[in-house]
Amino acid sequence: MFRKQLLYLTSDALCAYDWNHGVLGAGQVFPASAAGLDGFAAWLEDPQERRLDVPAYLLTDLIEEDFQHQLLPHVRGKAGRALLERRRQQLHRDTPYRGSTLLGRESTGRHDDQVLFFALTNPSLLQPWTEALEHLRVPVAGIYSTSLLSIALVKKLALAHEHLLLVTQQSGGLRQSYYEKGQLRFSRQTATIALDGVAVNIALETEKTRQFLTSTRMLARGDVLNTVILAPAAQIAKLELLCDNGVEVAYHFIDLQLAGQRVGLKQTPALADELLLTLLGKHPPPSHYPPGPLARYYHFQRARKTLYGASALIGTSAALWCVINLLGGISDGAATQRLQQETASYQERYRSVMSTQPPAPAKTQNMKVAVTLGRMIAIQAPEPGRLLGVLSAALDQAPQVRLSQLHWNAGPPPARAAGSQPAQQQGTGAPSGSALAGIPVAPPQALRLEADVDMPHNDYRAALGAITAFAQTLARQPGLRVAIEEAPLDLRSSATLSGKSAAPAPDSQARFTLLLVWQP
Repeated sequence: MFRKQLLYLTSDALCAYDWNHGVLGAGQVFPASAAGLDGFAAWLEDPQERRLDVPAYLLTDLIEEDFQHQLLPHVRGKAGRALLERRRQQLHRDTPYRGSTLLGRESTGRHDDQVLFFALTNPSLLQPWTEALEHLRVPVAGIYSTSLLSIALVKKLALAHEHLLLVTQQSGGLRQSYYEKGQLRFSRQTATIALDGVAVNIALETEKTRQFLTSTRMLARGDVLNTVILAPAAQIAKLELLCDNGVEVAYHFIDLQLAGQRVGLKQTPALADELLLTLLGKHPPPSHYPPGPLARYYHFQRARKTLYGASALIGTSAALWCVINLLGGISDGAATQRLQQETASYQERYRSVMSTQPPAPAKTQNMKVAVTLGRMIAIQAPEPGRLLGVLSAALDQAPQVRLSQLHWNAGPPPARAAGSQPAQQQGTGAPSGSALAGIPVAPPQALRLEADVDMPHNDYRAALGAITAFAQTLARQPGLRVAIEEAPLDLRSSATLSGKSAAPAPDSQARFTLLLVWQP
């Protein structure tokens, strides 16, 4: 977000800054009075600046800020959050501006959590300003503390002392914040006693803070408290005369111009306020204190912008889809027109070529029908090859049977003549129907065969068994029907004994006739 409103609140006044594209504007001071509140409301309602829709970040620099270090059982999840909330209410029940942060865990015992609880103990100092923001529906992003925000300043300045006391001169007074291994443990604000612009009470207040830290066992006896003082270059020489290093205190001085360069300020700040405001404007952390209902307009604004962004994305996607479809339609239309032109060109060439050809003896459709019929006849026309193959395989399995005569016929089997020789097919020379040519399906085929079977010792029973086995072998083929038309011996009780065998002999042969009808 390019525009922000940074509000710096002290006990006596509120200083408002415009943050635009990473640049901190000039501050406008409004005293904590009715006139100051009216001026602040008028500043927000300026029609030229349109600040009512710009998110506001409220940074507090108040003396009424409490810090307490507590040990809590190591509990996570919903129960842990409930435990923290109960302890926050127990410690600071008279203010809604309270919070906590986890510092670490104890190295011994139950390994309890080390938690720092903090709160603004006098909410009435914020109430007039927050009511004005609420009345004007200004989106408030969060409420922040200069003590907690100075953690980022310590990181920017790369202060790696184990026991660090950061001393800054701010609009609210002299701020002293104690850090142990980079984590904030305590902060206090005192009034500044200035002489020629120099805070002459820095050394005295630093000693009071060291004694407090020692008495509360946050600082062990013998530990060196490294005190880093941020001050303008013109005051550092005078401050060095006022601050003498001791056994347990070591002073270090950092020019505000150098600190401003580390933070990203182009001009040299007079106080540490601008350093903290720049850090807040560039990288605002989550709100230190819960803004409560004050943040609802900020949430409404974010939701509205999210919906606008989603609508814009959907609209852009729809427009892009339409453009792609339009370009695709244009391309398809051009391709269709090109194909139509090619089709017309091929048709014209075809007509030109065909005009030079002699008249065709038959129409194309008739030729197609003839080709189709030819293929059908070639596939389904009757031929004895497969039926003879079946018969040959059966003869290989019956060596006692010897083939004498074959009569193959396409179509139903003809009636057998009365004589010993089968008659010729009836209607020979007559034109065959389309069914016998394999149109539309393959016709049946008939094969009548006469064969001799070995009959050792004139054993008619063995001969009949061999004939029956031979017929059964043929009948196993799919679609093949086998019938014994004439056997060597008629065994019916109503028939007289007859046969084709020769005179009785030790070994003789008997003739029989089979009719094979096959439907492909």
